Amino acid sequence: QVQLVESGGGLVQTGGSLRLSCAASGGTFSSYAMAWFRRAPGKERKFVAAVSWSGGRTYYADSVKGRFTISRENAKNTVYLQMNSLKPEDTAVYYCGKSIRGYQNTPPATTSEYDYWGQGTQVTVSS
Repeated sequence: QVQLVESGGGLVQTGGSLRLSCAASGGTFSSYAMAWFRRAPGKERKFVAAVSWSGGRTYYADSVKGRFTISRENAKNTVYLQMNSLKPEDTAVYYCGKSIRGYQNTPPATTSEYDYWGQGTQVTVSS
């Protein structure tokens, strides 16, 4: 059984930075694309960023492009999301997900392509 545990969320001022981590256990982490999604209050879960199984390809939502960076360390079974220049509209619960299919060179960007999720970590950006 795959388990994903996010950490690193918190309260930060506009323009600040946070680094989220997602630690995976119970599966073959290195074979699957990983992604971050977020859910703002009263809204649906939305795609933020994804990284291919090898780490060689990344994909970002337009709203975070140039500010966020996704990366992974397969040796540590961990995926990261470095968030810089944070804005109040980045406030949300952030979730990491594991892709359903392995060895995808183009990481997917829809929730239906992911089968395991963490419990989420709250990010709050004050204005």
